[in-house]
Amino acid sequence: MNVNQKSGSSAIGTGERIISGNNGWLMLMVLLPALLFAVFLVATPSGPVKLMAGAALLVVTLFCCKGLFTLEPNQAAVMIFFGSYAGTVNASGFFWVNPFYNRTRVSLRINNWNTPVLKVNDERGSPIEIAAVIAWRVQDTARAVFDVESTLNYLQIQSESAVRQVASSHAYDNVEGGQRKSLRTDLDAIAGLLRDSIQQHVDVAGIVIEEAKIAHLAYAPEIASAMLRRQQAEAVVMARQKLVDGAVGMVEAALKNLEEKQIVSLTPDQRAVLVTNLMTVLVSETGAQPVIQMAQSPQ
Repeated sequence: MNVNQKSGSSAIGTGERIISGNNGWLMLMVLLPALLFAVFLVATPSGPVKLMAGAALLVVTLFCCKGLFTLEPNQAAVMIFFGSYAGTVNASGFFWVNPFYNRTRVSLRINNWNTPVLKVNDERGSPIEIAAVIAWRVQDTARAVFDVESTLNYLQIQSESAVRQVASSHAYDNVEGGQRKSLRTDLDAIAGLLRDSIQQHVDVAGIVIEEAKIAHLAYAPEIASAMLRRQQAEAVVMARQKLVDGAVGMVEAALKNLEEKQIVSLTPDQRAVLVTNLMTVLVSETGAQPVIQMAQSPQ
């Protein structure tokens, strides 16, 4: 027994102890002839001593057969001897152990758990909906069997607590000029934080979190429409900014080509008019109608 320090719990944790079972096939070769011999003694007419010996041998042989068991890959069996932890067999195959052992099978395979959709306030106080998908497996069979009442139930409750903790400490989206990670844009970083947070919560149960990712993320219905309008406005502003930057570059290139190729000589006022017209044509959302100016007659 050792104190579980990794999870910060003051509860006493059970340390896993790996044992190896005896070869089941070899033991079967011993038990099978003994069983046949015991049946022969009981079935054949004889005296009471021979009958009692055959019955006793039959009972002992059948009881020893109770120690035979098989394990598939990624399975383990926790052995309990009259209430005491005797060890764990985690190799696959056909084995024989002390028939007084009470065996509890534990799966070591990877499982998936989808948390329910949780309603949480993010770092800025905005109500959001979030859910995660978690890939987990049992690593320490002794802790999984003896230190928690139900491994799956413990994982479910603790993972929801960890998801709330991560969601409440990060904003849904990036703040302008902000350097902190957000739930929507920094998926890989948030997944790593979520995995570490859940792992700290479930260490006491002997569980390893292989992967944890956000499966659902959205604003709560009461603010979803307002946030959608804000995102649309931000997208329009960004698009306008790119459009203006591109138009300025095109106007600059047009004026430079006109001057270098000496196609026309423009006064400052004419340059201003040309720039205005070009920017109107390039930035306008609708098709601009060209205005042709006629040459003015000399005074």
